[in-house]
Amino acid sequence: MDFQLTDDQRALRAGVRELLDRRFGRERLRAAVDSPGLDRALWRELGTAGFFALRLPEAEGGVGLGLPEAVLAFEEAGRALLPGPLVATHLAAGEVPGAATGETVVAAVDGTLVEWLDAADVVRGDASGAVAMRSVDPLTPLHRVPRAAPTDPVAALLTAAEQLGSAARTCELAVQHARTREQFGQPIGAFQAVKHLCSEMLVRVEVARGAVYAAAVTGDPLDIAAAGLLADEAAERGARDCLQVHGGMGFTWESDVHLHLKRAWLRARRGQSTAEAEEALAEDLLVSATAPRA
Repeated sequence: MDFQLTDDQRALRAGVRELLDRRFGRERLRAAVDSPGLDRALWRELGTAGFFALRLPEAEGGVGLGLPEAVLAFEEAGRALLPGPLVATHLAAGEVPGAATGETVVAAVDGTLVEWLDAADVVRGDASGAVAMRSVDPLTPLHRVPRAAPTDPVAALLTAAEQLGSAARTCELAVQHARTREQFGQPIGAFQAVKHLCSEMLVRVEVARGAVYAAAVTGDPLDIAAAGLLADEAAERGARDCLQVHGGMGFTWESDVHLHLKRAWLRARRGQSTAEAEEALAEDLLVSATAPRA
């Protein structure tokens, strides 16, 4: 099976990155941290660009692409730390009027959490009894609901794609810092300990990338569970290692690294838990090992 990107897929990824660099670059990111809130104009621009309608058939006003292309778009959103209920609104395209165009903001109950409940025009799932809670991520307001909702496999895969994008970005930040920060008259990237941290980050990113892209092709729930585990690890450990490379300055509020770590923590607790994914994979391995051979 060939997992190489086509020219059209590369162009899609480049177009999404260009849009987000232009509309949600670092200055806009920091402004959002200082004044949290959903940017409705950006939301509509995403809708106009087809972000939410990527998988909607052309006959219904969508772009007519598939899950692999959606994964590429959400990977770029994760790289940019784009805030908002992106997954919920994307999944609502074609079902909730205005979701595909970005005119309607949709939130969804995922597990026991609801993101952006107060900013949403439509909430999918039972959010009765929701209680506001303090979010570790300053860009993602949260509510907790008393009854857990089942996790949509597509939502889990798109979340894994966001984690992958964040992991790739923290790897880039670590390498950039290691090349430019000097100690004892040479870049810190020349020291073996820093080299090891950066190389391990890259390995985790590429392993997660292969798993996420493969799951986008197969759509198998077990492949998605494995991709989620690997992407969570790449995002969380990558952000921590990036902090280590940056040293003391990585822990300052002005650094972007802590924002990636906090978002990675939050995404990892969205929907299916790590324990549930591990149990599902273990059960499948056990069944496969005990199944009679032809």
